[in-house]
Amino acid sequence: PKFDATTIDRATTLGTSTVGGKVTIVNFWATWCAPCKAEMPAIDEYYRRHKGDGLEVIAISMDAAKDLNKVKAIAQQFSFHIAHKDDVNFKGFGRIWRLPSTFIIDRHGVLVKNGHEGEPEVTLELLESVVSPLLKSQ
Repeated sequence: PKFDATTIDRATTLGTSTVGGKVTIVNFWATWCAPCKAEMPAIDEYYRRHKGDGLEVIAISMDAAKDLNKVKAIAQQFSFHIAHKDDVNFKGFGRIWRLPSTFIIDRHGVLVKNGHEGEPEVTLELLESVVSPLLKSQ
């Protein structure tokens, strides 16, 4: 799926053209979503361990624009990229109808985990079983 995003700090632009060759996790979340906030530490831990292996993570906040300060406060806790839905073109993922919703894309741009299917929450075990083999493959 194609996407283009500018992070909330405006420091980074990520998208289909910039993450080529990397395994990419695209996570949709919101500050009011308890399961979203519960899974973010696991995503962050995994990202910190594997970012040097060709992993990219972007978490896209689905909060209202008026809640951007809440998004920024939570974002400070994590090392992966965070963007706000108003600064992202994510039409390639379809309608985001549940949160959390996480998509995993391999190094070749192929969708490996569809966030619309299966269990919505991400765990370290899921990341190890799905993402780790992708990081080892070229």
